[in-house]
Amino acid sequence: MKICPRVCFNDQIHHCIIEDTEGGFSGRCLELPGAISQGETLEELKVNITDAIQLMLASIYEEAHEKKKMEIEVSV
Repeated sequence: MKICPRVCFNDQIHHCIIEDTEGGFSGRCLELPGAISQGETLEELKVNITDAIQLMLASIYEEAHEKKKMEIEVSV
């Protein structure tokens, strides 16, 4: 298991836990628990997890817009 801290989307960095699996690699985003993916190679996984993160964020933003929720930024 290793951490790959450089998955970027709209200048945001998302941290992912990557695991070697029997047929390649699997990964999940720490900030977005529903963003999980896999790939035969580490490079394929990086592309797939980036797509998963983009889809999750788009879904979250769409839901927030539909329900007229507010968005704020918080630094930690």
